[in-house]
This record gives sequence, structure tokens and C-alpha cells, in this order.
Amino acid sequence: MIYHRSFAIALLCLSAGVLGAEPSWTDFRGPQRNGHADPAAKPPIKWSDSEGFKWKTPIAGSGYSSPIIRDGRIWLTSALGNGASLHAVCVDLASGKILHDVEVFKTSNPGPKHNHNSFASPSPAVDDERVYVSFGTHGVAALDVKTAKPIWTNRDFSLDFLTGAGSTPILYNDLLIIECDAVNSQYVIALDKKTGKQAWKTARSKQFPETNPNKRRAFSTAIVETVAGRDVLLSIGAQRAYGYDPVTGRELFFVDHPGYSNVCRPLVSGGLLILSSCYDRSEMLAVKLPAELKDGDKPIDLGKQIAWNGKVGIPYKPSVLQVNDRLYMVADTGVARCVDPKTGDVLWTKRLGQAYSASPLYAGGHIYFLSEKGDVHVIKPTAGTEPEVVSEFKTEDGFMASPAVAGNALILRSTGSLYRVE
Repeated sequence: MIYHRSFAIALLCLSAGVLGAEPSWTDFRGPQRNGHADPAAKPPIKWSDSEGFKWKTPIAGSGYSSPIIRDGRIWLTSALGNGASLHAVCVDLASGKILHDVEVFKTSNPGPKHNHNSFASPSPAVDDERVYVSFGTHGVAALDVKTAKPIWTNRDFSLDFLTGAGSTPILYNDLLIIECDAVNSQYVIALDKKTGKQAWKTARSKQFPETNPNKRRAFSTAIVETVAGRDVLLSIGAQRAYGYDPVTGRELFFVDHPGYSNVCRPLVSGGLLILSSCYDRSEMLAVKLPAELKDGDKPIDLGKQIAWNGKVGIPYKPSVLQVNDRLYMVADTGVARCVDPKTGDVLWTKRLGQAYSASPLYAGGHIYFLSEKGDVHVIKPTAGTEPEVVSEFKTEDGFMASPAVAGNALILRSTGSLYRVE
């Protein structure tokens, strides 16, 4: 049976409404993996360093992984000892109390990292039995969601990222899928989520003749969408984006792009794959996806299916958000843009702050932008050619991780703490 993500989301929302289930945020971009909170959510649009907190909990070590929420528990990762001790942390959603803080891996050689990265940047994935944490070359592990005890570990990764890991693993049926785009090796791998053993592994088809090793790396997180009536894993690698069969790993199509060290997560809008090429100069490509995919065919080159290409103000790290028929984004340098997804036309621009890594959030009819410097801007999406700013203020803490929503609360990870704003 083919798993359809949209159908599963509908069942999840229905069951939550009928059974009164705990609010969940099971992906760093939310339950729909697109930055949207539940339509009923009404989080606050303003808070301060002294007011608006239900709780604030310091998190030992450092990490940029985004908070993941399920069954009243928040999961994140952290690195202590300058990367020598890699931890999974579980926090109680109601009280902010740390329930578990366990060392998953210990290493005598953490390796290098970029000063804009951490040793704990990939966000966890979670289901009703296990939480899955990835630390790049140091390994992947599954922990029991109730006890945080290890169920399995897989350390069969010899990846040299030069700057630390970044791609977040995703769950698909009984598979944990991980993108591995390092200097020395580039592939996508699926592990059996129950055992940690390899189910399939597919090498990237792009060849890298240049000697610059940086241009082989990527840090984006894949997404599964329906393309031509079937589930397709959309994955952005260095200099090439791919569509794979998520069950087998077979490459279905590809499109070349000019960038590398990709971080932004792709999205699908009106039959178009929207992606950011990232470094050296970030471009946004809108690629028409195939209308038909046949088993046994060679991978389709979509190079002639590029609908538009934006070259100004494209983010390197924050993912793009779609609300209704518009794309909203913020460049790392702090300029927000609203773009028509059909044409690539820029509808408005606005300077917000100076440095952005967290992806924007849509909740309660508002879009939230949080900066590394603590700038917070909340806007209301409108059909006009000017943004409607609802609130703008500054907080003491800055944000590298993307925000999460639980009911009417914002769950925010700053550079040193986790806190609930409500």
C-alpha cells in the first residue's frame, strides 16, 4: 500500500480533534512539514524577557536542533564538552522540567565545525515508540520515548562535513531516511526504524570534477510529497536536486542547480518544486514536476522545466513558507520578501533585522520571524503590496532553531534555553 502523507495528516488532525490528543510538533517544520501550525492555534504575538513565559528552562551545552513535541514531551539535542559528549534531552511540555538528559554518543574527536553551526544541529524525529537522533558522522540512535534508553545505535557513518552536520532525518512508514552529503561521500540512506539496519542506500548521481571539496556538501532536509500520483522523496544535494522512490531509493528525476551547502528545505507549490541553491550566490528555482512517472524508466532530467529563477534576496538557511498563494521568506541578512509562486515576481520587501537562521512560522493567522539577535517580527499575510506588521520587538536571547507550537503556546529554543511563551 502506498503511503500518502496528506491522507495521514488528515487522519492525525481528525484523531486529535476527536480524542483530544496532546498537541504535537513532530517535525522541525511542524506536523505538515511546511511551517504551519494547527489552524486552531492562537499563540501570543508579543512577549518580553520578563513577561509572557509559562516557564523557561536552561539547556546544558549547545545545539541548534529545533524542538520536537509529542505526547506532552519536548525533544531536542545538545552537545557538551565542545562536541565530545552528544546528548538527547527531553523536557516536560507542561512544567518545563527536564525529564531526561542522556549521553547518546561520546567521542574523543568531535571534528571541525563552522562557527555558524553546532555539534547538535539536526533535529530529532519521533513516533509513538521511539525518538531518533542524528549527529552526522558520529552516528544515529533510536531511544525509547518513555525511558530515553537506547534501543539501537548505528555508527556506520564516516562522513567528513568539514563544518559539522545539518540534515535532519525524516520518518516514512517504517524507514528513517537520512541525507548524507559530505566532502568524502554523497548519498541518501534509509534505515529500518525498528532495528537501525540499512534498508536501502542510493549514491548521488551528480559527479563532482572540481577540486573544491566544499562544493560537494549539502545540509538540506528532504520532504515526501505526492508527484504524478505517487509518493516521492524530494531531496536537495549539492549542485543537483533529486526525486526518489522513498520505498526503494530509486532515482526518478533530477534537476541541476548552481549551488552547494544547501540548507533550506524544499517545498511544492502548484506542481512546482521550489528550492534554494544556496552558496556561492543563492538562487531560487521553481521547477515543473513530472506529470507521469513510470517504473523502470531512466531518471528524468528536468533541466528544461524551470518555470522561473529568482536571484535577489534568496535565503541560505531559513526555509521558505507558503501561505495561501504567496511565498514568504527572509534572507540571512534580514530582508523579508513576499513572492508570487507562479511567476517569481517580488510583491514586497521589508528590512527586519540583521541575521536570520530560524525558518518562519505560520500560526494563528500570523507569520513569525525570529532572528539570531533576538529580533521578533509578526506580520499578517494580506493580498496587498505592503506587509501588515502586527508587532515587532527585541528579546534578550537570539534564535538559531526554528520555533514550534503546542496548542496556544510557542516553544522556543534560544542559544541557551528552552521556553514556553503563552
